[in-house]
Amino acid sequence: MRYLESFRLVSAIKEDGYILSFPYKLEMTCYNDNVYPFKIFPQKQLNDLSFDDVTIFCGGNGSGKSTILNIIAQKLKLVRSAPFNNAPHFEEYLDLCDFSVSPGRAIPKTSKIITSDDIFDYLLDIRSINSGIEGRRQKIFEEYQEYQKHYQLRSLDEYDELKRRNEAKNSTKSVYTARRLPKELTGKSNGESAYLYFTHQIEEDALYLLDEPENSLSAKQQSELVNFITDSVRFYRCQFIISTHSPFFLSIKGAKIYDLDSVPVSTKEWSELDNVQEYYRLFKARENEF
Repeated sequence: MRYLESFRLVSAIKEDGYILSFPYKLEMTCYNDNVYPFKIFPQKQLNDLSFDDVTIFCGGNGSGKSTILNIIAQKLKLVRSAPFNNAPHFEEYLDLCDFSVSPGRAIPKTSKIITSDDIFDYLLDIRSINSGIEGRRQKIFEEYQEYQKHYQLRSLDEYDELKRRNEAKNSTKSVYTARRLPKELTGKSNGESAYLYFTHQIEEDALYLLDEPENSLSAKQQSELVNFITDSVRFYRCQFIISTHSPFFLSIKGAKIYDLDSVPVSTKEWSELDNVQEYYRLFKARENEF
C-alpha cells in the first residue's frame, strides 16, 4: 500500500534565495555550519524523491539519511514518541518542502516515525519499572523473615496481621513473594524487547518511518523484523520508509533503495551498494571457513 507518493526537498535555488534573504548579520551566521538542514542535499544533487511500498535510504554516517526521515516526519506531522530537537532553521526548511499523496488517499493519522531514541527510552522505562519491582521484592523478603517469628494476637484489630504471618509460615519464601509482587514487565534482553516494541507499534493501514531499526537487534531478530515488515505491507496495507545499514533490510524484495553516498544520489540494487559489498568481500575471503 502506498500513501506517500513523492516528496520534494528544497532545491539549490530556493536554498540560496532563503539564505540571501536574511539581514546582513544573520546572513553571515547562515554561512557557517549552523544552517542545518540547509546546504546538505543540493550538494548531493538530491531534490525529488518518489516512494514504493518499501523505500530505503542507505549511506554512511553523516550522509543525511536520518535527516531525510525527520524532514518527512515533521512535514507530514507524523506521530513520534521521543522529543525531536528542532534546529533553528528547521521550520523554515519545512516550509519550502512539498509532497504528494497517492490519488484518493491521505496520510493515515496513526502513521508514525520510530527512531533509536524511542527504543532507548522504552528500554530505560522497562529498567526503571523492573528496578522498582526489585526494591519491592527486597521489602517482601524482609517481611517474610519477620513473619517467621512468634506472634501473639492482642486484639481482633490485628487479625489480618495474624493471617499474613500464618500464610508466611505455611508458604515458601518464593510462593509468598510471588503472591504479593507484580510480574516484571519483561525478562527479555534489550534486543528481544526492541523487537517487541516494533511489533507493538506497527499496526495496519499506516505509513511508518523507521530510523536504523537494526540497532539492538541480533541478525536473527533483524530477519524476523524484515518478515514482519513485508507481511505488514502485503497483508495489512502498510508503507515503510527506512534508513539503514543492515543487509537484512536492504535485501527486502522490491524495495526502492536510495544510495546517499553517491553523487548524484541514485537508486541502486541492494547488491550494488558499497556497504553490502563490504560484507560480501568479508564472507568471500573466508568462505572456506563455512
